[in-house]
Amino acid sequence: MIIYGRNVIDEALKSGIHISKVFMSNANFSGDMVSLKKRIEERNLKIEIVVDKKLDEIAHSKDHQGIAAKINDFTYSQTFDVLDSLDHDPFIVILDQIQDPQNFGAIIRTAYGAGVNFVIIPEHSSTMVTPSVLKASAGYAFRMPICVETNLSRTIEELKKRDIWVYAAMMGGKPYFKMNFKGPVAFVFGNEGKGIRKLVAESCDEKVSIPMAREMDSLNVSVSAAVILFKVMEERS
Repeated sequence: MIIYGRNVIDEALKSGIHISKVFMSNANFSGDMVSLKKRIEERNLKIEIVVDKKLDEIAHSKDHQGIAAKINDFTYSQTFDVLDSLDHDPFIVILDQIQDPQNFGAIIRTAYGAGVNFVIIPEHSSTMVTPSVLKASAGYAFRMPICVETNLSRTIEELKKRDIWVYAAMMGGKPYFKMNFKGPVAFVFGNEGKGIRKLVAESCDEKVSIPMAREMDSLNVSVSAAVILFKVMEERS
């Protein structure tokens, strides 16, 4: 996998991700790029200097900020292995068929900042962790365990057996600011257009929503996740 962007490469270095090669623009850089290059050299990693056009081709994007790197494919975690390793009440995010890499990456970044322990995604009809997701997450996908499950409804039922209360974030639910989110909790956020699938929603314990001051369509899923997850963080603090 080719990853790109300064924050992504920085997080890969911090997380100990195996990097087989680094590609850097031949442009003159200063500040944080010089510091990043120095840390790459300290790891004795191979660096190839290329022109920007070549870097565009390597990264399959012009949003590389002058640097890209080759790593192994992203490593996913096992849901119940991560759960069993926790020594506190779980705080989980479940994404039901999120398909926009920008939304997925933004939610991962938000989840990390709000103290979420891990993220679960379905095996099918969902974006996986791609270079663009890593870029949108600012590299925090390297720090956040991402788990893949074949059947979200069944996974939710297993979580409930472990006394984890599962909320579906959707229209018609109780206002998020009137609820108590302390204890073991999981939150399901749905597809950008279709929302949470019926069977997945029916598997949840309760619905939670974000009331609007004016009549409008629902918020973008990454914005909804940010509103609710930081409210949960506040209550758990």
